[in-house]
Amino acid sequence: MTSEENRKPILSLVGLERSFRQGERDIHVLDKASVDLFSGETVALVGPSGSGKSTFLHIVGMLEKPDRGQVLFDGEDTIVMDDQARTRLRRRDFGFIYQFHQLLPEFSALENIVIPQLLLGIPKKQCEKRAMELLEGMGLGNRAVHRPAELSGGEQQRVAIARSVANKPRLLLADEPTGNLDPATSDRVFDSLVKLVRETGLATLMATHNMELAKRMDRIVRLEAGKLIEVDSSEV
Repeated sequence: MTSEENRKPILSLVGLERSFRQGERDIHVLDKASVDLFSGETVALVGPSGSGKSTFLHIVGMLEKPDRGQVLFDGEDTIVMDDQARTRLRRRDFGFIYQFHQLLPEFSALENIVIPQLLLGIPKKQCEKRAMELLEGMGLGNRAVHRPAELSGGEQQRVAIARSVANKPRLLLADEPTGNLDPATSDRVFDSLVKLVRETGLATLMATHNMELAKRMDRIVRLEAGKLIEVDSSEV
């Protein structure tokens, strides 16, 4: 494979526009926002509260559509896909981590990681093997049978990270995944996430208010007045 092919983006966002009506005026959350993401890199998405980071992630993750623009995943425009095709792509190639772990409370840590695999039709034994490997990689092998309420906040979030990559996605989207944790736990969860990204070659886009974590990622883009601006770590 040539170096040019190696640098082909897994995700290209081209001229995204999104507005909301508020009273008598339009609020432009995204204004011709564009950026490329490449396999194996971590990109921090920063910006003040209310700047549109969550809206941006929802558009990237095909949970809502922009008013204009393209979301190209592996060269294919996801905006023009029908709902069924978008759902299939999201389940197969996208992983999601949220600020609150969103684990199913009635299921164990292991079962929470098995369920998304079952949705792809993977045999249960294979799902359980994969789930156990991921838990062990997160240092949670001895917590597999515990339900979320029996886990600490950091353990819950590490289970959520393991679940997000259960189906071996190619793109990971994270919305403040350490925002609900104390600083020491936040560092441990972040280290677990980056280790997983490096091992699997995922492209990762993470919205965060934590500038110290952002500086430890490969690139930083700031959402400002609807524009995406790449910034140096010394500027945040």
